[in-house]
Amino acid sequence: MGNVQAVIDIPEELYLSLSASGLTKERIANESRKLLALNCFKEKVLSLGRAAELSGLSKWDFIEYLSENEVPVVDYDQDEIRREFKTSDMLSKRLKK
Repeated sequence: MGNVQAVIDIPEELYLSLSASGLTKERIANESRKLLALNCFKEKVLSLGRAAELSGLSKWDFIEYLSENEVPVVDYDQDEIRREFKTSDMLSKRLKK
């Protein structure tokens, strides 16, 4: 499958301010992709792998990017945490036998 191009319009005056700060069109596009990916992951629209793909980063670099932006990679509710600990305890007991 090919790529789909999504375009954002930025007022020229705003673009001139951004470019004066060293932001090129390519950098604006890359930062926009990363922020979109972060938001889609945070809102559970995309999985970690798919969000990393959208961001243009490797999975590990995307995890670091999430951390830098205080977005948890694992977001369990209380019931999920209890199940994980129960499973861990069960596996631990089996290994001790």
